[in-house]
Amino acid sequence: MIIRLIRTVLFNIWFVAWTFVALVGFLPTLAMPRQATMFGQRVWARGMNFGMRWLIGLRFEIRGRQNLVPGPTIIASKHQSAWDTMIWHLEVPDPAVVMKRELLSIPIYGWYCRHTRQIPIDRGAGASALKNMLQTAGEARAMSRHLIIFPEGTRVAPGQTGDYHPGVAALYRHLELPVVPVAVNSGLFWGRNAFMKRPGTIVLQYLEPIPPGLDRKVFQQRLKDSIETASARLLTDT
Repeated sequence: MIIRLIRTVLFNIWFVAWTFVALVGFLPTLAMPRQATMFGQRVWARGMNFGMRWLIGLRFEIRGRQNLVPGPTIIASKHQSAWDTMIWHLEVPDPAVVMKRELLSIPIYGWYCRHTRQIPIDRGAGASALKNMLQTAGEARAMSRHLIIFPEGTRVAPGQTGDYHPGVAALYRHLELPVVPVAVNSGLFWGRNAFMKRPGTIVLQYLEPIPPGLDRKVFQQRLKDSIETASARLLTDT
């Protein structure tokens, strides 16, 4: 237990220090094409996974990559941990992540998000928020980007299911793109509100794509069943 605590403390120090170095070090990319900033984000994500492996003993495994449709497409992922957000900088070349608009107000970090044209949504703005999200998402589709969305809108503990918000169905209907469901078990090792980190192997699994054109309710249920069934299976496989 003491060793695990020490390793967790060392990783948390690494997390803060490496994030600070990356945030400051890649500031010049804000004056360059956004691909330069995307490169900086990939470097940051690699550094995080390096720290996970060598300080905690936490690795990751990707399954089902044959199900990852080339962009543009919508990737709808289970969300259990902070790791679920950073991995997309490594998995796809040009991710456009649906994110809370409040995050744009964070100094430096928000500047990067604006420059790389992420997809902010103001949850308190009602219909206008959805309209703005769809407009920005349409621009991402035109650039053949992968759109990343967490249907539950927030991190959910392993074994639990949050409400699947209508945003993912709106994207599916408006953009007429296939949706790739994604299951994870990251919360077993990097808990939603847990200080301690556990060694092991995080599994991210791409599931069978859902083709465009389905009825909204049929799509929503199929997406939820696919993600929740596979995520539950990953919990028992670990």
